[in-house]
Amino acid sequence: MNDPRGSEKALDLDVLWRGPLESCNYGCVYCPFAKTKDDRAALARDAAALNRFADWVLARPAEDRLRILFTPWGEALIRRPYREALIRLSHGPQVQRVAIQTNLSCSVAWMRDLNRATASFWCSFHPGETPRESFLRSCRAMAEMGVSFCVGIVGIREHLPEARRLREDLPEGVYLWVNAYKDGDPDYDDAESLAGWREIDPLFDLNRRAYPSLGRPCAAGSTAISVNGEGEVRPCHFIGESMGNLYARPIEEILAPRLCSRASCSCHIGYVHMKDLGIDPLFADGWALGRLAPQPGARAYG
Repeated sequence: MNDPRGSEKALDLDVLWRGPLESCNYGCVYCPFAKTKDDRAALARDAAALNRFADWVLARPAEDRLRILFTPWGEALIRRPYREALIRLSHGPQVQRVAIQTNLSCSVAWMRDLNRATASFWCSFHPGETPRESFLRSCRAMAEMGVSFCVGIVGIREHLPEARRLREDLPEGVYLWVNAYKDGDPDYDDAESLAGWREIDPLFDLNRRAYPSLGRPCAAGSTAISVNGEGEVRPCHFIGESMGNLYARPIEEILAPRLCSRASCSCHIGYVHMKDLGIDPLFADGWALGRLAPQPGARAYG
């Protein structure tokens, strides 16, 4: 493998990583991975891929500025290799931020070993899959430890009352994001539910639409990439074209500015990189992938 320390310029990069893990302990009806199980061999392959990626990151020069977001298909934190990898990466000098999407169903006691200056969590609450108070206990424990996190909920109309109660009970300063329920019906939300979601999440409308993207400039491929378990680098999760392999070529040779090849983009971790949308500055820490919190007063509707 090429030595990444040969680079003359520090790397400043957002990395989405998704390995072969496809198992989840929750049964959300809108998710294709609900209540699926990986066998031992699949879990071993996933752990090996995860550790190989973590080793690559930690072998980078200390001057690099890497922001890593794990976006597993299933629930990862119930697996020890992910907890251990997050701890390792959080202490890496080249890691500016490491985060993961999680349903928060595992114990949070292990988070005491994290570097809390770099680690953060996107914690999804799923009504019907876990009691609200159990979820909130974990949130409060994380807040007491000084762990950075935000909370998300899918904007299903029937869950609006539960989302309101969650908003009232979350620790002060924790943002509650509403992921628009995209079931193919652009009129899914009626006026009442729209008003409710906007009250909870002032940026809700950002996530309700698909943004025309074909031929438009995007940071994906140049300052943001997606990496799979084999190390194949793609501009983002939604473009299948491989740009090269992380373990076969220096990443500096792979990165290149590009225009989007898709007709539209409807997922936050994709359209946040569209340069002419100007979404990134809405976020307080300048790192829109983690979406910890927006700048005070930021709104997406009139």
